[in-house]
Amino acid sequence: MKVVIFAGGLGSRITEESHLKPKPMIELGDKPILWHIMKSYGHYGFNDFIICLGYKGYVIKEYFMHYFMHNSDISIELKNNQVDVHASNTESFKVTLVDTGLHTKTAGRLKRVRKYIGDEDFMLTYGDGLTDMNLASLAEFHKSHGKIATITAVQPEGKFGGMQIDSQNVITEFQEKPKGDGRWINAGFFVLKPEVFNYLDDNADIQMWEDEPMNNLTRDRQLVAYKYGGFWKCMDAMRDKIELENIWNSNKAKWKKWD
Repeated sequence: MKVVIFAGGLGSRITEESHLKPKPMIELGDKPILWHIMKSYGHYGFNDFIICLGYKGYVIKEYFMHYFMHNSDISIELKNNQVDVHASNTESFKVTLVDTGLHTKTAGRLKRVRKYIGDEDFMLTYGDGLTDMNLASLAEFHKSHGKIATITAVQPEGKFGGMQIDSQNVITEFQEKPKGDGRWINAGFFVLKPEVFNYLDDNADIQMWEDEPMNNLTRDRQLVAYKYGGFWKCMDAMRDKIELENIWNSNKAKWKKWD
């Protein structure tokens, strides 16, 4: 099953770094968040990726074009440019990099990679979200219900902590980061049948995948939720990047399932 990753947005809410590179290339530790996402999928045997490029897409192309050399021990004979590779620490990934336009919306980006997907079910995600979810179980759930689309639903933690206070102003309950208001939100991990392209019309380039296409799938009762209560975090702003990097550097990254 192939994995499509949206990686073409401007990253306008994390401009401290996205003015230099696309958001999926912002690093946690010494690796781009895009690499973390791909390693998560790879752990469950999903190693065939289609990456939708846009803003500063050349940065992502250059990263993968030179990935093998940057992750290998080499000797270079400068007089004839002969290169000998002694040891390599690369990945078993196949990566298809597709320029889907600078200002194309997400529905259009998905439509533009259709020819690389083929006629099989595929996975879709964004280039800025991490989870410890079993992605193989997600794929099996999708196969079990027979609908066109599966969306992962989570209940994020509340922005602020909460307290219960009695009539004497004594705190009876304290929660640092309680769950939110009970609503489920889109966690950004999808599994889709190729019939989903019937929901991407000629105006897809100016449509968000999350708007008309998903609303129409909902109307036709073809969108099923996979509810997940484990770790999920989106790198939406710089504070999220700092939080995720602190988690990684403290060796507490729940999304790190690989060795």
